[in-house]
Amino acid sequence: MAYNLKEVVANNPSRFTSGHRMCAGCGAPPAARMIMRALKPEDHAVVAGATGCMEVSTFIYPYTAWTDSFIHTAFECAGATISGVESAYHSMKKQGKLPKDSETKFIAFGGDGGTYDIGLQSLSGAMERGHDITYVCYDNGAYMNTGIQRSSATPKFADTTTSPAGSVIPGKAQPRKDLSKIMVGHHIPYVAQTIGYMNFKDLYEKAEKAIYTEGPAFLNVLAPCPRGWGYPTDMLMQINKLAVETCYWPLYEVVNGKYKINYKPAKKLPIEEFLKPQKRFKHMFKPGNEWMIEEFQKLVDERWQELLDLEEITNKE
Repeated sequence: MAYNLKEVVANNPSRFTSGHRMCAGCGAPPAARMIMRALKPEDHAVVAGATGCMEVSTFIYPYTAWTDSFIHTAFECAGATISGVESAYHSMKKQGKLPKDSETKFIAFGGDGGTYDIGLQSLSGAMERGHDITYVCYDNGAYMNTGIQRSSATPKFADTTTSPAGSVIPGKAQPRKDLSKIMVGHHIPYVAQTIGYMNFKDLYEKAEKAIYTEGPAFLNVLAPCPRGWGYPTDMLMQINKLAVETCYWPLYEVVNGKYKINYKPAKKLPIEEFLKPQKRFKHMFKPGNEWMIEEFQKLVDERWQELLDLEEITNKE
């Protein structure tokens, strides 16, 4: 059946409810809500949430925004926690302690700090062992919950509290880590990069594929942060759009090692369009700093071309 947002909202209950304390204009809540809607209404889920913005704002005991079972786990442990629960579930089914016809899905959510950095080891282990889980990284490009410190997901030149832009250091000195391709290197069945854009179609369809793919799956979801990025709260969807249309955040999936780019802009926008609305990049537009924009554009162009090449190479017969 063709994707229809109204039908999805009408037929699939919201498992991530209102009343949470995430910031206005944050990209994580609409992403989490749509990902959880991708579950079949009759299926149950166990969600593990690493310490971070999402967990501290949606699971404040005794309140929760999650209608499915939710486990708060330490910053570095989401991959280990969700794989352990998945293993226990299958063991209990074999022992007859759970109905054999029941269907439970296992989903972990972690920010970029808990995924790209602190939690990478447990995530890598879970992927390598082949657990039937879906890991979702909501990537807001820094440690936003603890004060906007840089992470390995922070883009080059971004101004953060631990990579401040000044007269000597022009923001973060290193380009961002490409975690999606690192996950592809684990040879798992499904990896996708997505965002809440174009009627949420790309996000919903990839979430559904990830959840119902047998074996480990990884979703990397860009989740803009108004506090850390410095954009007006009503600009969230415009920021999402610009991330895609400039090819800063390409939409693609890798199914059993084969790359597929899901959206190729008819006219790729210059990276300035994405950078300019964000205060974390305002120093790049000062006279004499044009080289930063040029270098940033070069990085984006190189990664986009690499992606185009991978799509061609991996789909050759």
